[in-house]
Amino acid sequence: MKKAKKAKSKKTRKTLIICAVVIAAAVLLGILAIMFKNGDIKINTPSKKKYPVRGVDVSRYQGDINWPELAAQDISFAYIKATEGSTHVDPKFTHNYMHAQKTQLRVGAYHFFSFDSGAESQAANFTGQVMPYERMLPPAVDIEYYGKYSNSSHPDVSTVKAELGRLLELLYDHYGIRPVIYATQATYKTYIRGNFDDYDIWIRDKYFTPGDNIVNWHFWQYSDKGVLKGYSGVEKYIDLDVFRGTAEEFEQYGFPEK
Repeated sequence: MKKAKKAKSKKTRKTLIICAVVIAAAVLLGILAIMFKNGDIKINTPSKKKYPVRGVDVSRYQGDINWPELAAQDISFAYIKATEGSTHVDPKFTHNYMHAQKTQLRVGAYHFFSFDSGAESQAANFTGQVMPYERMLPPAVDIEYYGKYSNSSHPDVSTVKAELGRLLELLYDHYGIRPVIYATQATYKTYIRGNFDDYDIWIRDKYFTPGDNIVNWHFWQYSDKGVLKGYSGVEKYIDLDVFRGTAEEFEQYGFPEK
């Protein structure tokens, strides 16, 4: 009887220890998840030696931006959201585009591609807002899923390729600079890979360094949890990017070809 009680007692202690370990692991994972979500843990930390040219991309969510203050924080470029679809204009674009150009930064504008609008109207929306200037970076077209669209429920591939291709051609004709395509891993695999090899890629990847599977990538958005000084919007974070090349190569990058 005593041996049975001892065996039962050992089994109970073992069970309690296992439960405690599982609970502690779950709590730790929960804390780590919260820290990652809040930007306290950063998966990507690109080498400054390998990627000396740093930048940001912004929209109305960063609110009022003090561009001299932001520009003084070890960055060389900024992409600013200009338009979305056929009619939407970012309410902060005009202010941001004008004041960013007064700093030492090279500045570019980007358009959020709509799966629900035609190429001509989207191009007209962008070109009606974005005036070229001497050190302008190539216009960028941001293609990512939104709203009802996802990797498992995405728009027709051939239709999107055709409209995106036409939009890129229209922007190239207007500015004389071949546009950059911003894509997530999902939209790159679905729409871009093998179809737009003449265009430079700006890839978003918060977890890994872009590999050789991303053809011709030149920009990498490695974090959406950056924290810098100089803005006061509803969004406390700012997107962080790097250019794939040296400072000298960056200074020669993206000027009009025609």
